[in-house]
Amino acid sequence: MTSQRAKPKALDTRRIHRLVARAAALPDIRAEVEANHDENRWWPTSITDTRTRMLAAGWSTRVSYRMVNTYARVIASADAQGFDSLVAATDGELTELVRPIGLPQTRIDYLRSLAELLQHWDKAGTDPTAESADCDALVLGFTRRVRGASFKVAQCALLTARGYHCGIIPVDSGMVSKLAPVLGITLPSGPVAHECLRHALEAAVHARPANFRALAAEYEYKVTIPDGVEPTWWVHLVLIYFKRLYLNGPSPRLCRRRPVCTKVVDCPHSQRRA
Repeated sequence: MTSQRAKPKALDTRRIHRLVARAAALPDIRAEVEANHDENRWWPTSITDTRTRMLAAGWSTRVSYRMVNTYARVIASADAQGFDSLVAATDGELTELVRPIGLPQTRIDYLRSLAELLQHWDKAGTDPTAESADCDALVLGFTRRVRGASFKVAQCALLTARGYHCGIIPVDSGMVSKLAPVLGITLPSGPVAHECLRHALEAAVHARPANFRALAAEYEYKVTIPDGVEPTWWVHLVLIYFKRLYLNGPSPRLCRRRPVCTKVVDCPHSQRRA
């Protein structure tokens, strides 16, 4: 099951921009975004093989934030071995490699089926990094052929393969269940909700790229957003850390009357004023 891109709603775009503006102004959000924008701890630029980058995206699933350094060591070891060597390795060897981050069979299945998908794409002449590639079709194909790959994993894999600033905004389950209600966006049930919210977020940035860029400048973010690209990566990080820091809980600073109240946090409706 997949989602066709619907015509962007002006109300959704306005609400997304307002929420990003409010979240971006928060010092704790800015600190997290600055720490992960130019060099992300989960998907480091030091990995240059796009196949290993897609592997890293899948292996990052079900690894908690407190284990990011452990995960980074596993991925660095995998990158040092090389993708082809990993595919040729035995299940026992791979189990030892991924043991620190757990779920060895799940991660081995992901690797093996990812290798099969990449072979399929190669034979079909499909380049997942091509500028002209249909990212929606790639995401769908990824979920259908790679074992254990949800829409979120597929989105992340394509993002890491194509680069931070490729225009993809990955959506995890918390963004679906907690961020969408803050935005007043109604999503369908089931996994396709991840694609629907991704489409809405990407459409908002596409509609007002200069306005979102201006927010990063207004709040003096020390990040590098290349010229000529839409700031989708920056928006993704602002929203994912707002979700993590303010919606997972939720924070007593969060307004209980969202999305009607546009202030979102530290307003008169909040349980606690900062």
